[in-house]
Amino acid sequence: MTDQSLRRADELLSELVELVETARTLPMSTSCVVPRERLLDLLDELRETMPPEMDEARRTIANRDTLLHDAHADALQARERGSAEAAAIIAEATARADQLAHDAEVRVHEILEAGRAEHAQLVSATGIHQAASRAAEVLRAEAKDYHAELRTEADRYDAQLRADAERYAAAARAEAETYAAKLSLDAEDYADRTLAELAETLQHSAAVAEQGRAALAQRRAHAPAHGAAQGAAHGAAHGAAHGAATGAPVGR
Repeated sequence: MTDQSLRRADELLSELVELVETARTLPMSTSCVVPRERLLDLLDELRETMPPEMDEARRTIANRDTLLHDAHADALQARERGSAEAAAIIAEATARADQLAHDAEVRVHEILEAGRAEHAQLVSATGIHQAASRAAEVLRAEAKDYHAELRTEADRYDAQLRADAERYAAAARAEAETYAAKLSLDAEDYADRTLAELAETLQHSAAVAEQGRAALAQRRAHAPAHGAAQGAAHGAAHGAAHGAATGAPVGR
């Protein structure tokens, strides 16, 4: 709230106090008659001078749940994206390992078929047949070793890809949770600051109102003692004729 707004609010309060203080007193009563339209105009103008932070604080309180819901929704989407990416990486690793194993099996089959073909060609001679048998055994051993080596490499590659995917998914989940926590904290901090500013403004407005009440009480304390009696006599003579034209009665 600016200094100009505070000054205008103080002026409006003073005018309201003066309006009530100088109002005509009703006969046999502590109430008085004030011009209703003028009083309402002053109250409307006083309401317009109130700080815009009050409306902002109301909007902040109303939007707090929306901000928190959006933060949780963003975090949930981030976790889902991380899980989907991790699942895709694992699926790719599994497919790659299966392909390596299939290639190894095909290679082993080709080696065995080549050994059998060579053995069939050399089977006519005993010595050649024995040499072919030994060569075939060597080829079988090499094929088994090659298959075992490929399988080990495929398993290692699959394990590494799975570990990388799990680390990536964990990092994505941690980042999403951190982001959600930060959004929640920022929303609560903003609401707290706005409410604190509103409380300070209301305290100042209350202090100004109390000053106005104190000034009104002081003026009443120093008013002439016969003022009330004159007002009552004057009201008895003319109150019935002019009460409806001047305004509505206000109790004090």
